[in-house]
Amino acid sequence: MGGGWGAFAESLRNYGRNVEGMAHTFSNLLYHVVFGTKGREPFIERELRSELHAYLGGIVRELHGSPIVINGTLDHVHVLVKLPPTLALADAIRVVKTNSSKWVHDEKRRAKFAWQSGYSAFSVSESSVAAVTKYIEQQEEHHRKKTFTEEYLEFLEKHGVSYDPRYVFE
Repeated sequence: MGGGWGAFAESLRNYGRNVEGMAHTFSNLLYHVVFGTKGREPFIERELRSELHAYLGGIVRELHGSPIVINGTLDHVHVLVKLPPTLALADAIRVVKTNSSKWVHDEKRRAKFAWQSGYSAFSVSESSVAAVTKYIEQQEEHHRKKTFTEEYLEFLEKHGVSYDPRYVFE
């Protein structure tokens, strides 16, 4: 993945390896993660999108996770990911967002690019992977009918997540 990983990311990569030596530990931890650009700015132009999605997937693989599908639009991404049981979701997303933002700044020379401070994550059962994958793959078509804000709030409500509307998109 290159520079900028730092000691924290290295410790996470090594921590994720520990599951290999954990007898009788089995998991299938699938998450649908959604996060947007800061202020929902249209930073993810078409020419950046595929490279950014590939880079996000590379970071997940470095953390010993499996990116199943990554897609989005100008102002947000959806990631369906499988993570090892030794890696907390919050730690993984922090590394993904921090390092991808640094990559966009350094390699793509887009100084204003930033992710929103938070994210949403929803657990996914194996039986729902195909449906979630299809949903993520069809983001551009989906957003011809619905804004990211509408979609995001619907996700929170559908999954029973309590939220204060004042702080959803900080």
